[in-house]
This record gives sequence, C-alpha cells and structure tokens, in this order.
Amino acid sequence: MMKTNVLKSALTPIVAILLCCVLYLSGHFQVLFAVPIVLLASRIEYGKELFASLGFQRHRLKALNLLVIAPLVAGVMFIVYLYVLIPGVTYLTGKPIDFSEFEVYKGNLPAILGLFVYVWASAAFGEEILFRGYLMRQFIKFFGDGRVAIVLNIVLFGALFGWIHAYQGITGQIITGIIGATMATIFYFRKYDIWFCIALHGFFDTIALVFMYYGI
Repeated sequence: MMKTNVLKSALTPIVAILLCCVLYLSGHFQVLFAVPIVLLASRIEYGKELFASLGFQRHRLKALNLLVIAPLVAGVMFIVYLYVLIPGVTYLTGKPIDFSEFEVYKGNLPAILGLFVYVWASAAFGEEILFRGYLMRQFIKFFGDGRVAIVLNIVLFGALFGWIHAYQGITGQIITGIIGATMATIFYFRKYDIWFCIALHGFFDTIALVFMYYGI
C-alpha cells in the first residue's frame, strides 16, 4: 500500500504536467483547459482533500482579506507596475509592451465586461490554481520549503508565468514574470492562502481593465 501511495504521489503530477506541456506545445494551451487536468490530478492524489491541497483554506475565507486587503495590495502593485516596472523594463529592453491584442477593448463596454468575466475565471482562478496552488505546492512536496528551494520555486514559476505571456513581447514577459514571482512570494508568506492570491490577481487585472477601457 505504501509503495502504491508513493507511486501515485510521484507519477500523478508528472503525468498532469506533461499533459499541460503537450497542450502548450500543440498551440492549444488555455489555462481553462489546464485547470481540469490539475484538479483531476489533485483528486487522484489527495482524494477529498484536493481543494485543501491547492491552498483553499476555510479559515482564510474572510471578507477583510478578500474585499479590503487584497484590493489595496492590488492597487499598490498596479502603481508599481505602471510607474516603475513598465518604464524601467522598457528602458532596459528598448521595446515597449505589445498591448495590440487589447486595442479592441478600448471604449467597448460589452467587450470589456465579457473580458472581465473571462479574466476572473481564467486569470484569477485559473492561473492561481495552476501556478500557485498546483505547481508551487508540488514543487514544495518534492523539494521541500527550505530557503534555497523556496527561492528556486518562486524564480522558476515566476519565469514560467512570464513565458506564457509571450504575446506581450519580451518586455511584457519580463514584467509579467516579476509580477508572477511577487504573487508566488505572497502565496508563500501567507502560508499558501490561494483565496487571497485569487482575489489579489482578480483585482489587479480589474484595475488594468479600467485603464484598458479608457485607453490609458
């Protein structure tokens, strides 16, 4: 029985990650497709504890954290993003972020509302479950949470988070990687509270949508 559990614990995440890689390399990768894979993998590995294994902690589900602190932190992060990261990284690379994909949303209220729903489902819930809840936690399971392991964990998945945002160009990838590493650091210091990271990510992107709508 012990050998079976060890085998399941080792093979299940490997298979799940390989399936996500195949999706990405096929050009059909969408976070909303990857999330069911990691949820199923967590169900196989942890059974009824699948949500707890991803960081969904009941005692952390508090209005103050999700509706007050998370939006405030998101606002601070967005100010740093807009006035420090964008000009700083653009200066270093010599290339502006490619925001052309979002031009259609400028002044387009129905489109921006549709994107708002998609952003909360795919980016806030989807990306946080995939990158923080699953990949970070699996890394910790295999390599522990020592200082070196945590730094590698944050850097690795921050870089991966930036990489999948290639449509924003090299500047956008670097900045998104920094944001991803920041989110990973917050996830770690909040003792793997996925609820907070989902709220933080969602409010950060919501602020971005407002700026996008007004063409700022």
